[in-house]
Amino acid sequence: MLVVGLARSGSAAAEALVASGAEVLGYDRDEGLDAGRLRDLGVEVHLGAEEETLLQGTDLLVKSPGVPAETPLVARARDREIPVWSEIELGARLLPNPILGVTGTNGKTTTSELLGAIFRAAGRPVEVAGNVGRPLTALVGSVRPESWIVCELSSFQLEDVETLRPRIAVLLNLEPDHLDRHGTFDSYSEIKLRVFERQTEDDTAVVPRGYGQVPGAARRVEFRLDDPLPAEPIIPGAHNRENAAAATAAARAAGIDDAAIADALRAFPGVPHRIELVRELRGVRYVNDSKATNVAAALRALASFPDSRLHVIAGGRGKAEPYAPLAEAFGPGDRAYLIGEAAGAIAAALDDADVPYVRSRDLPSALAEAAAAAVAGDVVLLSPACASFDQFESFEDRGDTFRRLVQELA
Repeated sequence: MLVVGLARSGSAAAEALVASGAEVLGYDRDEGLDAGRLRDLGVEVHLGAEEETLLQGTDLLVKSPGVPAETPLVARARDREIPVWSEIELGARLLPNPILGVTGTNGKTTTSELLGAIFRAAGRPVEVAGNVGRPLTALVGSVRPESWIVCELSSFQLEDVETLRPRIAVLLNLEPDHLDRHGTFDSYSEIKLRVFERQTEDDTAVVPRGYGQVPGAARRVEFRLDDPLPAEPIIPGAHNRENAAAATAAARAAGIDDAAIADALRAFPGVPHRIELVRELRGVRYVNDSKATNVAAALRALASFPDSRLHVIAGGRGKAEPYAPLAEAFGPGDRAYLIGEAAGAIAAALDDADVPYVRSRDLPSALAEAAAAAVAGDVVLLSPACASFDQFESFEDRGDTFRRLVQELA
């Protein structure tokens, strides 16, 4: 068996396969990858340029989410009719646990972690995994079979699923994202909706009220922003109330009572890098929303501070989506500070909307310029509307850097 991509998800997949008794080859194009642990476990690791011999004798290819479907090695495997599974598909096959899958464009991590908090408040055994950072296959052999698994599912993880059947599947929203990888919104949407495909009438599909038909045969439950809730969530923003409504519907479908849901809603503080208040200094609030890696997410952040003047740090690696909606969301007196590869494209949209902006060299420069211009009552908001990979290893790295720089402000 061949695992392609040996970062966090791929390494976990390789370890799970070894534990199941399989002979495993691992491949990653990063020649500097530390693969010592995998080699110690008996994985035959290949790094650097692809080798023609990697597919010889291989009866399965497991693909990490960061590996595009058109990667030559993956394409050759399909040509040879070698099955290609995502790491999520492998985990779903190896784990007997009931899965509560959470997908959508924005809000997945917050909703997944909130659901974990709700299960724990109810005294129900639960693990949270998937796109939140812990691979699903990392749970193999370490989780009780009666535990629920709340699994955040990205489009990259749903690309190659065959048997995944969440007992409860949640779709939060669908807006253009990752078009640089999926090509069209229709293709992206089709991949997202695979979360429902293998559900039966014994399962539950949780969708936004009024959303169209979804595949599968599950019982349909709908939610909306203004649904009555057992308690009001303490995390700010209308979008987070919508996330709470979705989590409440899913938790009820799992048989959790409203008292436990209310306890979790009153206590759940949110997750890092999602409209996270880092510091208030001389009346200026500094907010880390590094997870806003697309325009729709950034729009939610801008709407969360209707009574404050905003200094928005935006930019990074674009995802082939238009920035006009972002520009139109700026209010009177707001200003942008642009960084990264997409700075020029965002600047053009801001010019069209007559929004003032500064072309900053990098994140430290942008923060310094925003801090110098902000006065008491303003908000300095990192909400990039872009991926981070032009200047940072991840959105977490970008958010951690912002947090550190803010704490260093005199």
